[in-house]
Amino acid sequence: MRTSSKVCASIKGGYNLDDSTIYSAVDHTLLSPVATWEEIIAICEEAIKYKTASICIPPSYLRRVNEKYGSSINICTVIGFPLGYNTTVAKIAETKDALANGAKEFDVVINQGDVRAKNFDAITQELAAIKAAIGHLTLKVIIECCYLNEAEKIALCKCVTASGADFIKTSTGFGTGGATIDDINLFKQHIGSNVQMKAAGGMKTRQDFEMFINAGCTRLGTSSAVKVLTGGGAGAY
Repeated sequence: MRTSSKVCASIKGGYNLDDSTIYSAVDHTLLSPVATWEEIIAICEEAIKYKTASICIPPSYLRRVNEKYGSSINICTVIGFPLGYNTTVAKIAETKDALANGAKEFDVVINQGDVRAKNFDAITQELAAIKAAIGHLTLKVIIECCYLNEAEKIALCKCVTASGADFIKTSTGFGTGGATIDDINLFKQHIGSNVQMKAAGGMKTRQDFEMFINAGCTRLGTSSAVKVLTGGGAGAY
């Protein structure tokens, strides 16, 4: 798992983080359904230049990115994205295909139907099966907080912890809301020591990035970091 020691240290250190510390927490993201190959190349080049934690891209671009950049870039992709209601068999097949095409990190969306049915054992089992498929590589679990009440968020913290997943993640960026500090603070109370936190969606300013890192997030899912930190304004995610 490529979580920067600078990010971990910054959690204890306060605000006014330097650019490199912020970039080292960023999953530089482009998940638009109309993303072009030229746009994917652009975020890859930015990720290399600014040393972001990873790029997060659609599965359809994995093989081409891996062939072009290889080990010079940490490739993340999404599974069951953005709605999460794919079957477990389909999600595992997606995961194995992404693994074969060069992905090193996997952001999977949970099944909200199982949440509504309070079938949390099924969620845990699905996540554990996906984690087994990728072994030591990084699994981040998107619970899509905007659709959940507090009790459901707490239950999902327990699912993520029990499954052996590496991260709990707030949002897809395609739901009705993005990351909030209240959700991160709730996570901190209920996740296990094996689980890190990723905030995603809605971060548009340097202050947002610093706020979430200092709240304990070791990853940020955003398309805005390079634009914001280089003075170009925020992106879409």
